[in-house]
Parts: sequence; C-alpha cells; structure tokens
Amino acid sequence: MKKTYLLPFALLVLLQSCQNNTKVNETNSPSNDTIENIDFKVKNVLPHDKTLFTEGLIVHNGDLIESTGSPEEFKDSKSLIVKVDLKTGKMETLVELDKTKYFGEGITILNNLLYQLTYKNQVGFVYDAKTFKKLREFTYSNLEGWGLTNDGKYLIMSDGTSQLTYLSPNDLKPIKTLNVTKYGESLDMLNELEFIDGYIYANIWLANSIIKIDPSNGKVVGRLDLTSVYTNEKHTNPNGVEMNGIAYDAKTNKVYITGKMWEHIYEIEFRK
Repeated sequence: MKKTYLLPFALLVLLQSCQNNTKVNETNSPSNDTIENIDFKVKNVLPHDKTLFTEGLIVHNGDLIESTGSPEEFKDSKSLIVKVDLKTGKMETLVELDKTKYFGEGITILNNLLYQLTYKNQVGFVYDAKTFKKLREFTYSNLEGWGLTNDGKYLIMSDGTSQLTYLSPNDLKPIKTLNVTKYGESLDMLNELEFIDGYIYANIWLANSIIKIDPSNGKVVGRLDLTSVYTNEKHTNPNGVEMNGIAYDAKTNKVYITGKMWEHIYEIEFRK
C-alpha cells in the first residue's frame, strides 16, 4: 500500500512547494477586507473508493462517514451513507437511498443524531448515529440541499447560493440565514461545509479552493488554494471530478479533504 501512494505523494509535495512559494495575501478590496491565504501541507495520502460521488464528509468517533449522490450520467453511482476505513479505503454501507427518488447530499452529526439532506426533494432524514436507523423525515423551504454542518448548537446548511441557513435540531425549522460575502459581494455556489475552531469552511462548487467564513458576519476571512491537490489527483485519476468534502477530527486535529469520484483522501494540516 505504501508503494502505491509514494509517487502521488511525492508529486503532490513538489507541486505544493511550487505553489506555496508564489502565495500572497489578497488585500485589494473595495471594502478593505483582508482574506488570508491559508498555507497548508499534505500529511498523508489515503485510499478512497473512486465510485463514490462525494457530497458530505465527516469524522465521528474516529470513523470517517461519507454521503454520496447518484447523478444520472454515472449509471453505477448510488446515494449512500458509508463508513470508510482510512487505512484501506474499504467501506461499509450504512444507508442506501432509493436513487429513483432521492439524490443524497450533505450530512452532519449532532447530539447522537445524523442528519442528511437531499438535492431537490426539499426533504431530509434523521438517523440514530449509532444504529443508523431512520427515525424521521423533515422538510425545508430551500430549493436545493447541498452541504451540512453544525456549530454544536444549530445545523448549518448550504443550498448553492450565498446563503447559509441555520436550523434548530429540535424541530428542523430555520433560525436565521447568513449571507456569505467576499470583499463585500455575495459569494454563491457554497457547497460542502465543515465547522472548525469557530469558523465555517466551505467548498466552492467547481473551484479548487476552500474558504474560511466568519460566522459572526458572513465575511470570507481565509482561503486555501488547493490547486496542487487537485492537479495531483487528476494526474493519477483523470476521471475524478470536482473537489468536494471536508472532514475535521477535533480529537486529533486532523483535516481530511477529497472530491467526487476521487481515488484519494488527503490529510492536510494548516500551517500556523
């Protein structure tokens, strides 16, 4: 296994080194906001089942839990919730949605319950986080469901716009919305989400970057340029599509990222 991932990891280190040497802070803005370029290093390259069309990624009790979608153009794709072994890449299916009805989207776990969104049905599901038995369904008014995370109190969902919607975990009703802005302008296409150390991190659909959002005002305050990771993945896996998936293990302070139909999961570390 180590031999399999040596070349991709070496190539990634080279690409990342070249990229990091050219980084500068983004400070030109009409609103005088500063967006920090967050430097990072790749700590490990891990196996991932490249049939998975990744829509949600979380770590829970040391396990990587992933939700997937099932686009029509990929006939063998399934809308699943799976547990992934980080060492081997092998997965255990926990939930499978009827793909003729539902397209699975973001997931999060709060208070021992797992919440899952669907793409265009305006319906979500609640499961027991230990048994993965479905407990109930809920509806939302957002036209689409994309990413999902939580801040320890509320669920936070994206819907492809610039708006993040906070939901009460008790009745799944909206509490408030947060408009995400970059240099004073609304930033849409917010996708998969993760809450890390008081900030919301978000994939931007079709972009090789992750943004850091201040939840107190919706401003983008940081950005990770992950072009080197995407380039490395496409070098070994040309059929992989866009980057999507951020998981944070608060116990180990590890961050994992991946993409739709990627054959690798990348463990990254933010450089202080």
